[in-house]
Amino acid sequence: MSDLPAIDVLLARARSGLDRVRPEGLAEELAAGAILIDTRPIEQRRRDGELPGAIVVDRNVLEWRLDPTSPHRLPIATDANTRFIIVCNEGYSSSLAAATLQELGLRSATDLVGGFQAWRSIQS
Repeated sequence: MSDLPAIDVLLARARSGLDRVRPEGLAEELAAGAILIDTRPIEQRRRDGELPGAIVVDRNVLEWRLDPTSPHRLPIATDANTRFIIVCNEGYSSSLAAATLQELGLRSATDLVGGFQAWRSIQS
C-alpha cells in the first residue's frame, strides 16, 4: 500500500499515459492543428483572463462535448485522432480529464503542464 494520498496515485497514473505539453511548446502544438480546450470556471477566467484561441468547455460536460460518438458533441469533435489539449488553472484536473478522454478513445488527448498559470507566467 502506498503512503501517498489516493488522489496523488490516481493523478500519477493518469499522467503516465499522457504526452503532456509544456507551456513553451503550446504555440507549436496549436500550429500543428491541436485544439485548445479551457475548462476553467468562469470565475477564474474573469479573474485571470482568457486563454487566446481556446474553446471554453465546462468540465462537467467535457466528455460529452468532445466524444465524436456523442450526440451532444461540439462540431469540432468529429475525429477520435484530434489532438485536444485540456487546460485548467494549474494542471491537475486537466490531467484527469485528458486521461478520461483517452479512455473514451481520444488517444491524442493531453493537457498543459502547470495549466493556465504556467502559460501566463511565460507571457511577456
